[in-house]
Amino acid sequence: MGKPDTRCLDKAIQQNERKLAAVQNREMWPLTGSERRAVLGAAVSGARSLRRGNGTARADRQMDTAWQSAETRLIAEIVALKTERQRVVNEAAAAKAAKKSSGWW
Repeated sequence: MGKPDTRCLDKAIQQNERKLAAVQNREMWPLTGSERRAVLGAAVSGARSLRRGNGTARADRQMDTAWQSAETRLIAEIVALKTERQRVVNEAAAAKAAKKSSGWW
């Protein structure tokens, strides 16, 4: 029995880590549709209030909240993928140990 096949999970983890880095750099491409709408809505609302001569504090808070929720979502996905990868590795190790102990040699 060889090593467990975790390539798919490793690829997904790596992709989500790239997305997380992009979100931390405030890039729009890894956001979901609702997150994009929240960020763009906050930007429009800030521009509108600025044009009226008001402050942009509320819009800034909305935008920060949208970015933080995207970061939280991606971190949760990465943790779930890493947990699943560890489960696969543990199952493979248990199967290997059971196979070794069941032999007569």
